Order: sequence, then structure tokens, then C-alpha cells
Amino acid sequence: MTPDEAVARLRSGMTVGIGGWGSRRKPMALVRALLRSTITDLTVISYGGPDIGHLVAAGRVRRLVTAFATLDSIPLEPHFRAARERGALELTELDEAMVMWGLYAAAHRMPFLPVRAGLGSGVMDVNPALRTVRSPYEDGEEFVAAPALRMDAALVHVNRADRLGNGQYLGPDPYFDDLFCRAADAAYVSCERLVETAELTKDAAPQTLLVQRHHVTGVVEAPDGAHFTSCDPDHGRDEAFQKLYATTPWPEFAGRFLSGGDESAYQAAVRAWREGRR
Repeated sequence: MTPDEAVARLRSGMTVGIGGWGSRRKPMALVRALLRSTITDLTVISYGGPDIGHLVAAGRVRRLVTAFATLDSIPLEPHFRAARERGALELTELDEAMVMWGLYAAAHRMPFLPVRAGLGSGVMDVNPALRTVRSPYEDGEEFVAAPALRMDAALVHVNRADRLGNGQYLGPDPYFDDLFCRAADAAYVSCERLVETAELTKDAAPQTLLVQRHHVTGVVEAPDGAHFTSCDPDHGRDEAFQKLYATTPWPEFAGRFLSGGDESAYQAAVRAWREGRR
């Protein structure tokens, strides 16, 4: 599929999960396709980075479920911060482990899973709907009941994928992308390069092949599709461009880089910006 064909399967009001972590291996080509669509009123679940910044700046998010929104080298995502300051979205802020166990619960079709994370912290105060459960065994320990984070669709980006939907990450961390796919009714996987299945499995460690075809609805070949986030070892984070993004008013940034008709227009605008800096 193309990025726009994948996004054409989505609808306003959906709950959409976005893989990656902070400003690392985010499915930005799919996020940019979302911005070219008219889809809005989304509930988004993400370990947030510029994916969140783009979508909230464009007014597409009604509710965000996250543990953070960061650009890594820039601690707080600036457009997320601005949206929160003006009260532009609902926020469900959870502990990182609670998000992880919420994904596990949804992947296993459980309503919740018990977790120690959150007890004794402010997360219970800012989320009064959270409940605790007590172990039925002799220990009687109390846990937070991390609610399942079920999604209508998930968007993730990996280094390699085949046409069947098997995905491979080559960097240091899977970033729970497999859980996002398993926890969603439909999953769309973009990749740096589409390869034959035999190339995925040749000399590959099993843990690099966590994204599996029976959880994937569509595959998008999107070279540099994680830009400007990192996609190690294919490319690092484009720190200069990230700084430009973080310091440029959203209308100006969107007009310069996101107003084209497809992903190739974005990539061409980035190349023109690079050439202009030389």
C-alpha cells in the first residue's frame, strides 16, 4: 500500500495506536498521510514524540493516552505542550509500565492486567477512574488494574518487512511495536525497505521478527519514512531538522513541509531545505 491508501482505511473518531518511542522509529510517513486526510476527533495511544506533536498541532486529537511526549534530545514536545496549555485535548497520563501492561492486556483480549506501577504515585490522583485489585492468594497484595488499551488501528514503522506483513527491526529496541499490532483490530506497518521473506529470516535473531503477518493488515514501503526520528541502523535522528521543527511556528512548518500532495513532496521539501543550508 501507499501511506495514503493505508490512511484511507481509517475514520474520524477512531482509537489509533502509534508505535515507536519518543523521537525514535516513529511511522512519520503514515502520520503525514493522516495530516493530508480529513480524519479528526482521534483518540491516540502512543509513547509520544513528534507524531503527537504533529497531530495535536493540526487539531486532529480529541484524547491522548500516553506516558510522555518527548523529542528525546528536546525533553518536552513543544506542540504537545502548547496544546496542553490551551486545553486543546483530553489527556490520560499513565506510568510507562501501565501503558505496556495495557497493551499486553489488549493483545491477550483481557480487560485489564495487574501491575505494581502507579501505586504510591500521583498517577492514581490524576486518573480517578483507575481501580485497584487485590490478589486472591495468601499474599493479599494490592495492584493497579491497568486497563486494556484496545485500538481500532495501529501504525508502526520497522526497518524491513515483506509483502505478507512480517516486520523486522534492526535497532536496539522493538519499542512495543508488536504489542501495538496485536492490540489493534487493524495494523499498518511502514518499512524502510520491502524485502523477500527469505532475506528477513537469513541469519536473523528471532527477537528481531516480533511483528508477524497474522497481526498486520497492510504494508507500506516508505524509505526514510521515520524522518525526522531515528531508525537505527538505517539512519539516526535528523537533529538539525528536529530543531527546526521545534522552533518554527506550526503554520509556517506545515506550510513549508506538509502542504504537498504526498510523501514524496515532503521528502523533496526536506532535500531543498538541506541544500539551502549548504
